[in-house]
This record gives sequence, C-alpha cells and structure tokens, in this order.
Amino acid sequence: MRAGVANVDASDHTGANEPSVEECKEQVRRVIRSTTFRNAATLQLLLQFLTDKTITGSADVLKEYTIGVEALGRKPDFDPKIDPIVRVQSHRLRVKLKEYYEAEGSGDPILIQFPKGHYVPTFETMPATLPVLTDSSTDKPESAAAVDEVSSEEAEEKSTGLAQTGRRLFFNLALFAIAMMALGYWLGVWHAEKRATTGGAAISVSKGDEVESFWGRFLGSDTTPVIAYTDAVFLLDDSNDLFRFRHGAIDSRGALVDPHLAREFASNPEIVAKAGQLYYENGYTGTGELESIAMLAGLFGRMGMKPIIKSSRDVTPEDLNQHNVILLGSPFQNAAVAQLLTAGDFRYNNPDQHHEQWRAQIVNDHPRAGEATTYHTERDATTKVLTADYSLITIAAGVSPGRWIAILGGLDTKGTEGAAMFVTSKHGIERLTKNLSGFGGGKNELIPFQALVRVQLAKGYQVLDADLVSVHPISPAKPETSAGTSSTP
Repeated sequence: MRAGVANVDASDHTGANEPSVEECKEQVRRVIRSTTFRNAATLQLLLQFLTDKTITGSADVLKEYTIGVEALGRKPDFDPKIDPIVRVQSHRLRVKLKEYYEAEGSGDPILIQFPKGHYVPTFETMPATLPVLTDSSTDKPESAAAVDEVSSEEAEEKSTGLAQTGRRLFFNLALFAIAMMALGYWLGVWHAEKRATTGGAAISVSKGDEVESFWGRFLGSDTTPVIAYTDAVFLLDDSNDLFRFRHGAIDSRGALVDPHLAREFASNPEIVAKAGQLYYENGYTGTGELESIAMLAGLFGRMGMKPIIKSSRDVTPEDLNQHNVILLGSPFQNAAVAQLLTAGDFRYNNPDQHHEQWRAQIVNDHPRAGEATTYHTERDATTKVLTADYSLITIAAGVSPGRWIAILGGLDTKGTEGAAMFVTSKHGIERLTKNLSGFGGGKNELIPFQALVRVQLAKGYQVLDADLVSVHPISPAKPETSAGTSSTP
C-alpha cells in the first residue's frame, strides 16, 4: 500500500512517512544530479525553485506568474494566459520525475511528486516497492493524463495566438539560452577539474551509461574536443536592423560594407539599397545552438573533458587534425558545415535562393519503404506557428585518421537543439544504437551514419521532444568541400 503524502514545511518531521527537511533537500540534490535530469537544465532549475519554496515554508508564493518570472526567466510583463511556459514545463517535470523514479530512482528513500494542477511538491518516505505512479484525482496513468494536459495546452496556444513581438521574444530566448550555456559549461569545467584534482582518469565513462559510452567512442583519447557554433553574417544599419548576407567578400565585424557589394549579394538588394551605411555583423547565433552547447559541454565535463567552444569561422586545419569536432547548425547558417558535410543519402536543400526562412528542406535521395523524399519545417495552418522541425545528425570520419566530425543541424535553430537533446539522452542513444546494429555498428563500434530526427515544438520555440525518423549508414569518406553542397544558398 502506498503511504500517505506528507507536505514539507520549514521544521523537521518525525512521523514514519514524513521525511525531515534535510532528507528532503538531499533527495532534491540526488534527483538533480541524476542521469535522467542531467541534460534538462530548465527542469533542474524549476525543480530546485519549487522544492526550495516549499521546504522553506513559502509555498504560498508558488503561483504561475511568480514561477514564470523567478524560475523561468520571464520578464515582469509575463502573462500566463498568453504564454503557457509554466504549464508546459511543469508537465515536462512530472514526466521526467516519473521516468526517474521508474529507473535509477526506484530505490530512493523519498518520493517527490507534483499533484496534477498544483505546483507545490509533496515528499513522502518511499515504500519497499515503488507502485505505478498515477494521477490521484482521476486514477488514470500519468501517460494518459499527460496526453490530456498537452492537448489542452495546444488548444489554448491556438486560441491565444501570438502576443509578443519577434524581437522581444528573440532577446528573451537569447538571454535565457546564454544563461543555460554558461551553467552547462561551468558545470562541465567544474566536474573536469574535480576529476583532475582527485587523480581521476582524463576521460571517464560511467559503467552502464550508454550516452557516455557512445560519445566515448566518438572522442577516443581527445580530452579537448571542439564545439563550433554558427555565426551567420548580417549587414547592420544605423537603426540596428539586420539584413542577411550569404555571399560576397566578408570583412571583420564592424567594418564598413561597400554599397555595391551589399546590393549585389544581399538577400534583399532593394531594401539594402535604401538602408544607408552598412556594417558587417556576425555576432548573432541561434538560441538552439546555445542550448546545444550547454547540453554537450555539461555531458563532456562529466566525462572529464574540457571542450573548446568557438565560432565555426575560427575552426582551423589544426583543430580538424588534432581534435574531434562537433559542428552545430545547417549549411545555411554555418559555413564550416557547408565545407565539411560528408555526402550521404540525406542532404540540405533550399528551393529559393533568396528566401530562406522556413522554406528549406532535408532531401532523402534514397528513400526506403515508408520514408518521404523531402522533409520540411511544419507550421500550424492557421496561425503559422512552428509545430515541428527536422534535423540531421551526421557522424563521419575526420580529415585525419582516428578523428571524427559530428554535425547536428536543424532546418531551424530549434531543430539543432532537438538534435543535441536526442544525442545526449538515454532514449536517443538507445534508438540510435539499436538501428546502427543492423548496419554492423554495435555498442563497441562507431560507424559513419546520418540520422533524421523530427523535433516537436510548442509555441514555435519550446522543444518538447525529439524522435528518430530514420538512420542511413554512409561510407567513411573524407569530408567534401563546398562543391559537394551545391544546393546550399
């Protein structure tokens, strides 16, 4: 029989099923440090915030607005009726906690739960055998309840529409993503330094951890892999407006742009001609790439490595010869990807050279049974909000023996984030390993491949899930030059 649920306040409890404050704090730390939560930085912050407020007796402040502003980084004008971020992330937290307690947390002494419709957690001493977690209000499995919750959220999204401007949304996301990247990188470096000071191995793979084992095969003895993010070039005017610049001579950031060159190579020459003086600007990258860096840096840090993070334009021949390299983004935004992408069954293509936004495709040149020939970003038919994106995960031989190149690139920046989420998650690596075993790749061998992943989105920018569509092996040929990606704009 399941023990009764006990709420925690600021004083210690002595009841049989009521854990003490210190025991509750330790359980929260145990969950946050777990493999299940290791790549879920947002959920870690949310769990820490909700449990801290509850344990310290401040549960009465846990309202949707407060959580959105104080825990999830929303601005003071945050409106929960328009932005469902708190409900979406709370749903994800319930699902992740269920996943944790069904696996590595099954023997934990304390159970943390969030009753449906509430943000105040409950703590209770675990019984000898963990029961199936259900929604106590309906007695139906959490998975069924989750379907109802997501459905209601999606319905509300469609009815409310878009209430924030693109520019404000971009900067909100960018600031939050930068914070997550810094947190992931700091944790990675901290773990690496801790291993070094305690005499641990340079690269450490936890026993039975499939994610670390996969990346251990990719990295080999390289303790300083290179992670390269996109730095697409724009032309900046005096009003701080940006114009995409895909071709033509590129100078240093802030340098003056020759007007003739701008009109000839800019994506929209008519508007550029009226913009006045222009300057080169390559200081922007997608929020999905920043989130990807946080996930990868955190993973590599736990394995005892110190990744080198740099702009894709700063990747040198020495980097390619001496390090394994992970490139983020598609060839539309990342020049290094356009130059180093190995030819395979899947390729990126943009049918319109002048209009890039959400029009590009991933083309399947050799579709198998049940596979499509093209995959493109999916949008709501009425609101045009992005609902899903597609990304390619490419693992190919590097330019020198024993080195590898990985490319995680979505059609949209959030597709890139979904690809990183997939390859740093237990679920994703299990799916990859199972599919690769049919091509001769097993748990102890890494073979070149391309994996197509579908990334589910909420509100156009919240990555909810990433699932495998198909895996195709590729020959271990050396990376081609940009001539091999002639479809790239």
